[in-house]
Amino acid sequence: MFAALLCTVLFSASAVSARKTTECLGGTEANFVRLIFAPTLMLLVALSFGPALMGYWHPKVFGLFLLSGAIGFGLGDIALFRAFPLLGSRLTTLIVHCVSVPVAAITEYFWLGTTMTPQQIVCAVVILAGVAVALAPKENPSLERSDLLKGIGWGLIAAFGQGFGAGVLSRVITENVAPGTGVELDGFHAGITVAVQRMLGGMLFSGLFLLAVRAWLKRKPNSPLAGMTRADGTNDWRGGFPWLLATGLAGPALGVTCYQWALLDNATGVVLPIIATTPLVVIPMSIALNEEKPSWRSLAGGVVAVAGVVGMVLMTRTA
Repeated sequence: MFAALLCTVLFSASAVSARKTTECLGGTEANFVRLIFAPTLMLLVALSFGPALMGYWHPKVFGLFLLSGAIGFGLGDIALFRAFPLLGSRLTTLIVHCVSVPVAAITEYFWLGTTMTPQQIVCAVVILAGVAVALAPKENPSLERSDLLKGIGWGLIAAFGQGFGAGVLSRVITENVAPGTGVELDGFHAGITVAVQRMLGGMLFSGLFLLAVRAWLKRKPNSPLAGMTRADGTNDWRGGFPWLLATGLAGPALGVTCYQWALLDNATGVVLPIIATTPLVVIPMSIALNEEKPSWRSLAGGVVAVAGVVGMVLMTRTA
C-alpha cells in the first residue's frame, strides 16, 4: 500500500516536471536522456544487492521485458513528451492514466480472451465521458483547437503504451511467462530489476527513434517530423537539466520501481485504484507552478474519469 501511495506522488511530480522539461528541451531528446541516466542509476542500485538478484534475470523474461519497455517507455513516452507541451501536465496525465485502463481491458479481451462484464463496460463509458468533458474545447479556451487535437492524438498513443506495454504485457510476463522459467518475481528487489529491464527497452527504442528522425531530417529538413527534435541546437540544457533530473528520478527510476514493487506485493485491484488518482494529485502541483487554471467543469470531468477508473478496477477485482 505504501509503495502505491508513493508511486502516485512520484508519477505526479514526474508529470509536472516533464512538462517543464519540454519547455527547455525537445521532447524526444529529453525522453531519451532521462532513459539513459534513470536505468543506469537503478542498475547500479540493483547490482549493489549482489548475487541475490541473479535469480530475477532470465534471457526469455529479459527479452519480453525489453519489448514491454520499448512499447511503454519507448513509444508511449515519446508520445507522452509530445503531448505535454500541447495539453499541459493535467490533461495529458488524465488521458494517459484513465484511457489506459479501458485500453488494457479491451486488449486483454481480444488477446487473452478476458471477458468484460457489463459493469466494467459501464465504467469504461464513464471514463471516456469524463475525459471527453475535461478535454472539451470550451473547457480549455487557452488551447488552440489544432494543438488540442494533436495533443489528444499523442495522449492516446501514450495511453496505449501504458495500457498495453506497462499493463497487459507486463502482467503476462510476470504471471504466465516468468513462472515457467523458474524466475520468481517477488519483493522490492524484483521490482527494481523489472523496472531496469523495461527501462533498457525504452532507452533502446528511444535512441533508435531519435537517430532515425535526425537521419531523416538531414535528407528532408522541411519534413513534418521537424517538430520531433531540436537538432538546431536551441535546447536550453542549463535551464532544463534540473527538471529533466526531477522527471527522470520521479518517473522511470523511483516511480516505476515503486509501481512494480506495489504490483508484486499487492493485488492489482488494490494498487491501480490508488495510482489512478495521479491526475488529481497533479492538479495542485500544476496550479502551484502557474501552469494553468482549469475550469470547474474540466476538473469535474477529471474526477468523473478517475472515479470510472477506480470503479473498473474494483469491478475487475470482484469479477
